[in-house]
Amino acid sequence: MTDPARLPTSPARFGLTETRSGEHLRAAGWWEGRRPSDGNEPILVALSRSPDPDLALRGADRLRSALGDRWPELDQALRDSEALRGRLLAVLGSSTALSDFLVANPDRWHGLVDADPVDAETFAPALVAAVEGLTGQDAVRALRLEYRALLCRIAAEDMAHVVEPGQLYVNYDDVAALLSDLAVAALRAALDVAARQVPRSDECRLAVIAMGKCGARELNYVSDVDVVFVGEGDIPVATRLASTMMQIAGQACFEVDAALRPEGKAGALVRTVDGHATYYQRWARTWEFQALLKARPVAGDEELGQRYMDVVRPLVWTAAERENFVPDVQAMRRRVEDHVPAGLADRELKLGRGGLRDVEFAVQLLQLVHGRGDEELRITTTTQALAALGLGGYVGRTDAADFGRAYRFLRTLEHRLQLQRMRRTHLFPADDDTAALRWLARAAGLHAEGGLSESQVLLAEFRKRANQVRRLHEKLFYRPLLQAVANVPTEALRLTTSQAAARLAALGYAAPDGALKHIEALTRGVSRRARIQTALLPVLLDLFATTPDPDGGLLAYRRVSEALAETPWYLRLLRDEGTVVDRLAALLGTSKFVPDLLVRAPEVLPLLADTTALIGRDPMTIGNPLRSAVSRYSDLNRAVTAARSLRRQELLRVASADLLGLVPLRTVCVSLSEVWVAVLQAALDAVVRSAGERLATIAVIGMGRLGGRELGYSSDADVMFVCEPAPGVTDSDAARYASSVVERVRRLLSAPSQDPALQVDTDLRPEGRQGPLVRTLESYRAYYAQWAELWEAQALLRARAIAGDTELGTRFIDMINPVRYPAQGLDAGAVREIRRIKARVEAERLPRGADPSTHTKLGRGGLADVEWTVQLLQLQHAFEVPGLRTPSTVRGLRAATEARLMSPDDSSALMESWVMATRARNAVVLVRGKPGDQLPTTGRDLTAVASAMGYDSDPGEFLDSYRRTTRRARAVIERIFYGS
Repeated sequence: MTDPARLPTSPARFGLTETRSGEHLRAAGWWEGRRPSDGNEPILVALSRSPDPDLALRGADRLRSALGDRWPELDQALRDSEALRGRLLAVLGSSTALSDFLVANPDRWHGLVDADPVDAETFAPALVAAVEGLTGQDAVRALRLEYRALLCRIAAEDMAHVVEPGQLYVNYDDVAALLSDLAVAALRAALDVAARQVPRSDECRLAVIAMGKCGARELNYVSDVDVVFVGEGDIPVATRLASTMMQIAGQACFEVDAALRPEGKAGALVRTVDGHATYYQRWARTWEFQALLKARPVAGDEELGQRYMDVVRPLVWTAAERENFVPDVQAMRRRVEDHVPAGLADRELKLGRGGLRDVEFAVQLLQLVHGRGDEELRITTTTQALAALGLGGYVGRTDAADFGRAYRFLRTLEHRLQLQRMRRTHLFPADDDTAALRWLARAAGLHAEGGLSESQVLLAEFRKRANQVRRLHEKLFYRPLLQAVANVPTEALRLTTSQAAARLAALGYAAPDGALKHIEALTRGVSRRARIQTALLPVLLDLFATTPDPDGGLLAYRRVSEALAETPWYLRLLRDEGTVVDRLAALLGTSKFVPDLLVRAPEVLPLLADTTALIGRDPMTIGNPLRSAVSRYSDLNRAVTAARSLRRQELLRVASADLLGLVPLRTVCVSLSEVWVAVLQAALDAVVRSAGERLATIAVIGMGRLGGRELGYSSDADVMFVCEPAPGVTDSDAARYASSVVERVRRLLSAPSQDPALQVDTDLRPEGRQGPLVRTLESYRAYYAQWAELWEAQALLRARAIAGDTELGTRFIDMINPVRYPAQGLDAGAVREIRRIKARVEAERLPRGADPSTHTKLGRGGLADVEWTVQLLQLQHAFEVPGLRTPSTVRGLRAATEARLMSPDDSSALMESWVMATRARNAVVLVRGKPGDQLPTTGRDLTAVASAMGYDSDPGEFLDSYRRTTRRARAVIERIFYGS
């Protein structure tokens, strides 16, 4: 029992601030002296929780006056029944219009007493019974009264929990369904009256099809009810019947709008089923199919309504095949948004940015595109459809949940605003309208929290939800994948039929039965993963069909998908990022190199959505993150594993950007070279850290293409190792220490792995394989001074210090400069010797059966031809042309041209050939997934290599271009290198 000493002493403590509040309370018998009268505290507390306590009290006082001597019955019921207390005071504090209704019909408060939830099944019988036998204005008045009473009951149940928290909370979905069912019941009652008023109404059949929110069972408190009429028999009579029904319902309950019918307001009000079918098949525009998504028969002839649905429903679920369907829907949403007055755009709950239409358009577009192949998406209600899209994987779980919560919140605000005066409004209060904001916050069940008032809480929540809606709308509504899915014919969405096999064959799949097995494996079951694959695969199948190897692409996709099956973001990324789907299909349908890496480096996949990230940073700094990451590991094996992993990621990134034509050849070569350098440096540092006392410093000298930063995907790392003893250490001990370190580096890097090989080739060292693995600097100096052969000087042309001790590497380069850039160049005998060696290489190393015209390395005009020519010029002229002192073939060519050692035309011919051969050699590796120097001349490998080279339309054109380019280069080489 409440302690009287602790009771409030002023009505203001209950939120009652008007001057007449005390007078109204005393008149009701709820206040005595300076406190609530006995037994009436619950009523005062309930009043304080209503959205507007003063409004609720005024309404109660008006109702008291209207009831007169019947007031004590209601007074006692309010004390006894928490349900009635919550319902009545919620209505009185929320809606002036419903307060007016109760005051005008005071005994209708009894309709709020029933403890059971409102039952939609009672609506139609109650309304039909109310107008039974009535016509004209008598019927309108009876229908209006009963409709408003039932509407009041729905509102009371909707709001009761705000005033009495112990009352059942009715969620938005149920309220909207009840309002829709009430509207349907009103239509049926209005049609019942119309049938009595229209002569010969029995000579026609009429079906009423609900559209829009009524059709979807998501109606507002105040809204037009959109309908379409279908008739049979005497159509003029059916038209009068429909028109009369609209007038009756419009005068009694709500406006009935038939503007969504064929041809809109200019079209016939009633058409036959055939008339509708003809219109939709020939003339209907995109938005009309979008409108039909929510159609359902609600009144009149059930069989006729069902026949109408049987005709239009298939048209709805093929509408996405229409030309420009997705852009049309997107443009329509923009037009709607453009018509919102600029000053109201941020407050417009329905049409503005982040408003209800953002949710509805996005959901409907997703339904219409994906629902062609998934019947579980064929749902009229927005929230249920959104849940189905989330369950099916078409929308992320979090996105679907956030979208649904935001939509329900905004619709709840819309309901509360409309309830206030029973007017159609969607305008959120202005930021400075504190009173309106406070009322709306309380009506929505929001409370002050964290130092924020109710108004501030509402504003923060409204902005959060509106921003959330807009972000998700733009993400989902403009998703590139939508257009790609829409472009797939509806029958092609059925992935496992015999027709699908025929279509796959027509698309260019060599083994359609095998493709169907892959599809079945990917879509088997009812898991979310299988559903997402079912949505993705029709698009991917079309994309793979445009690649050189559709079958290989689909197989690779299956391998990648199975390998990443437990990676939670994989399918989500493909679903949400159309660019990723396009690029992944292009890569998998062209390359065997990429999928092998992708299953072990999936973290690269998101980069396909971001061209800047895929291209990467400056290739000269590409190895810095790798070196930094590996340096953090103290355990040797973990350090090397980390180096391998990071190399794998960079290889995949570079290969993907290369195949997609996003990076130039120089970037590819430098990136591959610098990744190799970083791996060597990281592995060397890790081994040295684990080797104990450091007896020598070690430098790594890059040779060949590694030294020239012109590495390809299949190139080994040609290197030499040089050491220098630590103070007090003998040369022999230093060499043994360095050799053990280097041997361990080679062993760790060349350990068996599924990744592309990491072979450290030291065959270019003095004495080749017979010589020591590591020499001291002085040992190298002595060797080159006494024993160096011409081919060794030539090999040193591409030497560059790449790893290890920088100062030692620099001294090594300074030491070999006189060897590789001989004073006075080469005499005639040395030139003949180089030519002899080159001829022998061509004769002995070109594989048996190889085609010299298409062998990228040793063939005519290939890499070796160009590189040997540049190296000959370097040996002859570098002593007097500083620009020739470079390990790079490309820079050597430019320097030779600038020094007029060859003409610009000759230089251009060699450069074009070297670039063509290098790119082609890389393409062979990317396509086949293994090293190779011989270009394919037939089949899908040739098509894929040609595609990777930018010759998508005619592989033969690529071969002709390659042969023509290398033939021109060979003619230059014959003159410059061989002196012919």
